[in-house]
Amino acid sequence: MVKIEIQIEDKAAWITVEGDIDASSSIQLDDCLSKQVKTSQSLIAIDCSELHYISSAGLGVFMSYIEEFKANNQQFVLWGLSEKVKNVFDMLGLNQLMNIVSTKQEALKFLNEK
Repeated sequence: MVKIEIQIEDKAAWITVEGDIDASSSIQLDDCLSKQVKTSQSLIAIDCSELHYISSAGLGVFMSYIEEFKANNQQFVLWGLSEKVKNVFDMLGLNQLMNIVSTKQEALKFLNEK
Protein backbone atom coordinates (compact mmCIF):
# COMPACT_ATOMS: atom_id res chain seq x y z
CA MET A 1 0.00 0.00 0.00
CA VAL A 2 1.19 3.51 -0.77
CA LYS A 3 0.24 6.96 0.44
CA ILE A 4 0.97 9.91 -1.85
CA GLU A 5 0.62 13.55 -0.79
CA ILE A 6 1.22 16.67 -2.87
CA GLN A 7 2.09 20.17 -1.68
CA ILE A 8 2.42 23.03 -4.14
CA GLU A 9 4.89 25.79 -3.21
CA ASP A 10 5.51 28.52 -5.76
CA LYS A 11 6.31 26.67 -8.98
CA ALA A 12 7.24 23.41 -7.29
CA ALA A 13 5.23 20.28 -6.57
CA TRP A 14 6.57 18.49 -3.50
CA ILE A 15 5.30 14.92 -3.57
CA THR A 16 5.70 12.58 -0.60
CA VAL A 17 5.54 8.85 -1.25
CA GLU A 18 5.11 6.54 1.76
CA GLY A 19 4.99 2.76 1.76
CA ASP A 20 5.44 0.34 -1.12
CA ILE A 21 5.00 0.88 -4.83
CA ASP A 22 4.06 -2.39 -6.45
CA ALA A 23 2.02 -3.29 -9.52
CA SER A 24 -1.30 -2.26 -7.98
CA SER A 25 -0.17 0.90 -6.19
CA SER A 26 1.89 2.10 -9.16
CA ILE A 27 -1.45 3.23 -10.64
CA GLN A 28 -1.69 5.89 -7.91
CA LEU A 29 1.83 7.08 -8.69
CA ASP A 30 1.00 7.22 -12.39
CA ASP A 31 -2.16 9.28 -11.71
CA CYS A 32 -0.20 11.69 -9.53
CA LEU A 33 2.58 12.24 -12.08
CA SER A 34 0.09 12.49 -14.93
CA LYS A 35 -1.61 15.39 -13.15
CA GLN A 36 1.70 17.11 -12.44
CA VAL A 37 2.93 16.92 -16.01
CA LYS A 38 -0.14 18.97 -17.02
CA THR A 39 0.53 21.79 -14.53
CA SER A 40 2.73 24.87 -14.65
CA GLN A 41 5.05 23.61 -11.89
CA SER A 42 8.64 23.89 -13.06
CA LEU A 43 9.89 21.39 -10.47
CA ILE A 44 8.52 18.02 -9.51
CA ALA A 45 10.33 16.90 -6.33
CA ILE A 46 9.53 13.49 -4.89
CA ASP A 47 10.36 12.67 -1.27
CA CYS A 48 11.15 8.97 -1.17
CA SER A 49 12.43 8.88 2.41
CA GLU A 50 9.43 6.75 3.45
CA LEU A 51 9.41 4.61 0.29
CA HIS A 52 10.22 1.09 1.50
CA TYR A 53 9.91 -0.90 -1.72
CA ILE A 54 9.51 -0.24 -5.43
CA SER A 55 8.68 -2.87 -8.06
CA SER A 56 9.53 -2.79 -11.74
CA ALA A 57 6.03 -1.39 -12.34
CA GLY A 58 6.82 1.58 -10.09
CA LEU A 59 10.18 2.13 -11.77
CA GLY A 60 8.43 2.01 -15.12
CA VAL A 61 6.07 4.79 -14.04
CA PHE A 62 8.98 7.09 -13.21
CA MET A 63 10.72 6.22 -16.46
CA SER A 64 7.60 6.83 -18.53
CA TYR A 65 7.52 10.51 -17.52
CA ILE A 66 11.18 11.43 -18.09
CA GLU A 67 10.62 12.63 -21.65
CA GLU A 68 7.32 14.37 -20.86
CA PHE A 69 8.91 16.38 -18.07
CA LYS A 70 11.75 17.38 -20.41
CA ALA A 71 9.31 18.33 -23.17
CA ASN A 72 7.36 20.52 -20.71
CA ASN A 73 10.56 22.09 -19.35
CA GLN A 74 9.85 20.63 -15.91
CA GLN A 75 12.66 19.54 -13.64
CA PHE A 76 12.18 16.18 -11.95
CA VAL A 77 14.13 15.15 -8.87
CA LEU A 78 13.88 12.25 -6.41
CA TRP A 79 15.33 12.57 -2.94
CA GLY A 80 15.68 10.66 0.30
CA LEU A 81 15.91 7.17 -1.19
CA SER A 82 16.85 4.47 1.30
CA GLU A 83 20.00 2.53 0.50
CA LYS A 84 17.89 -0.48 -0.52
CA VAL A 85 15.73 1.50 -2.96
CA LYS A 86 18.68 3.54 -4.25
CA ASN A 87 20.55 0.33 -5.06
CA VAL A 88 17.67 -0.75 -7.32
CA PHE A 89 17.84 2.56 -9.23
CA ASP A 90 21.64 2.29 -9.46
CA MET A 91 21.68 -1.35 -10.62
CA LEU A 92 19.30 -0.54 -13.46
CA GLY A 93 21.23 2.61 -14.44
CA LEU A 94 18.26 4.84 -13.65
CA ASN A 95 20.53 7.12 -11.65
CA GLN A 96 21.95 8.12 -15.04
CA LEU A 97 18.50 8.98 -16.45
CA MET A 98 16.93 10.68 -13.42
CA ASN A 99 18.02 13.36 -11.02
CA ILE A 100 18.49 11.69 -7.64
CA VAL A 101 19.76 13.60 -4.60
CA SER A 102 20.03 12.72 -0.92
CA THR A 103 18.19 15.51 0.89
CA LYS A 104 15.43 18.10 0.50
CA GLN A 105 18.11 20.79 0.74
CA GLU A 106 19.83 19.29 -2.30
CA ALA A 107 16.48 19.20 -4.11
CA LEU A 108 16.01 22.91 -3.30
CA LYS A 109 19.51 23.62 -4.58
CA PHE A 110 18.63 21.70 -7.74
CA LEU A 111 15.58 23.96 -8.20
CA ASN A 112 17.60 27.12 -7.65
CA GLU A 113 20.19 26.07 -10.22
CA LYS A 114 17.58 25.59 -12.94
